[in-house]
This record gives sequence, C-alpha cells and structure tokens, in this order.
Amino acid sequence: MINDYRYARVKEIYDLLFEHFGPRHWWPGDTRLEIVVGAVLTQAVAWKNVKKAIDCLKQNNCLDYRALLNIDESRLAELIRPALYHRQKAKKIKSLLGFIEEFYQGDLDLMLAGDWQASRRQLLNVWGLGPETVDSILLYAGQHPVFVVDAYTRRIMFRQGLVEERIDYQGMQEFMTRYSEAGTQIYNEYHALLVGLGAKYCKKSRPLCSACPVRGTCVNSPDGQDNEIGR
Repeated sequence: MINDYRYARVKEIYDLLFEHFGPRHWWPGDTRLEIVVGAVLTQAVAWKNVKKAIDCLKQNNCLDYRALLNIDESRLAELIRPALYHRQKAKKIKSLLGFIEEFYQGDLDLMLAGDWQASRRQLLNVWGLGPETVDSILLYAGQHPVFVVDAYTRRIMFRQGLVEERIDYQGMQEFMTRYSEAGTQIYNEYHALLVGLGAKYCKKSRPLCSACPVRGTCVNSPDGQDNEIGR
C-alpha cells in the first residue's frame, strides 16, 4: 500500500461515493459490441440520448457486427440520430469496424483478448477514437485494468485539491492509477461513481454543494453556487 495522503484521500472519496450511490452496474450493455458502439455514441452527449440510439439500432436489427459493417453510412447516421453528431459518429463506428475487420478478421473478442496496451496503441490510431473512448472499450468491453478519465474526473479531483485544474488526460489517468486500489472492478466502479457525482452534484456551473456526499473534503468548490438545492 502506498504511504501517501493522496492514496488515503482517493480511497476516502471512493468509500463515500460507494456508500452514497451503491454499485453503479456500469457499463450498460447486453453484448461487447453494444458496449463498444455505446462508447462511441456517448461522446459529448448524455447517456439517455445514447440509449435512444441503441434502442433504434436494436429495433432495426442493426446492433450486429455484420449488419453494422455492411449498412450504408448515411442510413447508420439516421438510426443513431438521437445520439447527436450522428453523421460524425456513424463515420467513427464504420472506421472502428473497418479496423476490426482488417486487423482481427472481424473478431471483436480476438481484439479484446490480447495485450491491452498493444490494443490501446492500435485503437488510438483509428480515426475518431480518443483516449476516453478507447479506454472505455478496453475497460468495459475488454475487462482490462485501465482507468477511464473524463471531464468529471478532472473537475472532481481538482475541487478536492488533489490535481491541477488543467491536468491533461494522461496525467489524470496516471494519478488515478497510482493512488487507487488496482484492478478492473475498482476502476470500473470508481469511474462510474465519479460520473454519478459529476452529473448529479459536482456540476460545472452551479454545483449542488450542500447535498454533495464528498462536500466535507472539497477545497476548490465555487462559492455560493449551491442554491439549486430543493429545485
């Protein structure tokens, strides 16, 4: 165990969030393919929109590898319209499937079964996939021990006084990996808990500080911004 106050703080935040929210059961998805597609669709949009898009794909019998590979890109864009930025996201999904087809003979399980660090380097070269999307695929679909970082993670850990406000993705990921208990299950649950906190309480503007489950350890919260309580 690391003898460092940051380790203790990061664990305290996890424990408080788990006590407040309980298990988050994240990422929702019946298959690996659904999780992978969801990881692309959730870019810059709320999950409720992603769910509508995924439901539309299911209703049209298109949440299948071969169906997605062969569907016309413009048709795919129409089906995923609820997820917003639908034309761009359709292109990204087709780009990812083309990569899997070319390098893994269309076998998603094969792509996720190998050395995850090597797979990560490959996936980051696929058009339209950034580190958050790639790491979501590796963690949630591949069950690999990689910590997913998003805007919520950076915002919360800054307000907790643990990182600089402008920390980049890699720096934030290295911090969470170093000071969290290691393992796929912990990384999975912690990311989901931070998303829950960021979405419900630790908002970018007008955070609901009075009801926040980690308010007692927050040192960089905006002042006078919790007047939405009770609305």
